[in-house]
Amino acid sequence: MSAGSDLPPLPSYTLTPVKPLVPFISDFYLSLFLPIAAYWIFSLFFHYVDVMDLWPQYRLHTPAEILSRNHVSRYEVARDVIIQQVIQTVVGALLGFTEPEDVTGKECYDIARWATRLRLAQRALPPLLGFLGLNAAAISKNVSGSHPMIAAVLAGGKYPSLEVGLDVLTGSPVPTFAAWEMLVARAIYYYIVPALQFALAIFIVDTWQYFLHRAMHMNRWLYTSFHSRHHRLYVPYAFGALYNHPFEGFLLDTLGASLGYKLSGMTARQGMVFFVVSTLKTVDDHCGYSLPWDPLQRITGNNAGYHDIHHQSWGIKTNFSQPFFTFWDRLLGTIWSGDTSARYERTRKAAQSKVAAEKAAS
Repeated sequence: MSAGSDLPPLPSYTLTPVKPLVPFISDFYLSLFLPIAAYWIFSLFFHYVDVMDLWPQYRLHTPAEILSRNHVSRYEVARDVIIQQVIQTVVGALLGFTEPEDVTGKECYDIARWATRLRLAQRALPPLLGFLGLNAAAISKNVSGSHPMIAAVLAGGKYPSLEVGLDVLTGSPVPTFAAWEMLVARAIYYYIVPALQFALAIFIVDTWQYFLHRAMHMNRWLYTSFHSRHHRLYVPYAFGALYNHPFEGFLLDTLGASLGYKLSGMTARQGMVFFVVSTLKTVDDHCGYSLPWDPLQRITGNNAGYHDIHHQSWGIKTNFSQPFFTFWDRLLGTIWSGDTSARYERTRKAAQSKVAAEKAAS
């Protein structure tokens, strides 16, 4: 008998192409379209809120500040964002062409492989307990009456009653997995592994952007040549989130997100979700509103209020972290500390005086 012959057999499978999420458009084109659509729909929603002045109590800056403090027109901002999105689409298309065809049919096989790993892990339990001075066999026997599943696990994953018939060639019993093994294996496959992939992708993007963003500020040539363009917006607004020099936009946003996607091993559809969520988070960080009910602003401290400090002349060498979490700022001591209310109040009054003076002169 071979070493693995007492393990439940893995199911066979047949691969078939995945049907498109939307019947009239392939997933390839959908993956290129969704981040751009998400950007403009979400940012124009905030633009409407701005124009209609719907939530003045949550504004980070007054309308007078938007008029007087920014050094670039909304037309120029929209133009440069579109240029970056063209570059983003080209890179996305190249990524899509390098991806294998998305197929389905192997899910049951992959879940069974996770269940097999769980069974093999149980086999390591008796020697591990023995190393700690515990007799796994005796403990298993003691609890077999009241907790048969725990007894089977302690015995090294031995489930003599779990069979699905006899092998037609050898006549030997064919073992099967316990219900709990399949339940845990499905949870690992459908939830835990994707969650870890998303966590890894977020860590990669946050790390990539923190150190490049910090370098853009600490190196005078990088700042004046590239990053200073983004800081013409002293009062950020939603559709200015991707207002950058095209080279910086490619390097910081497009390449960073692409690396997170590729290195985390996401599927194409997971990638769609990741790129859309990254886009929404970036827009939300520049929206200009501190919203108590906005989940994107409550899940993490890296929100519109946090990033807005970085856009002020007095906070420009702090709060480099983007777009998700703030751990690098905290670890490396670049997070803003201290009260900001007096500073914001001064800029509000100065902007109001400037607008009033301009109106009087005209």
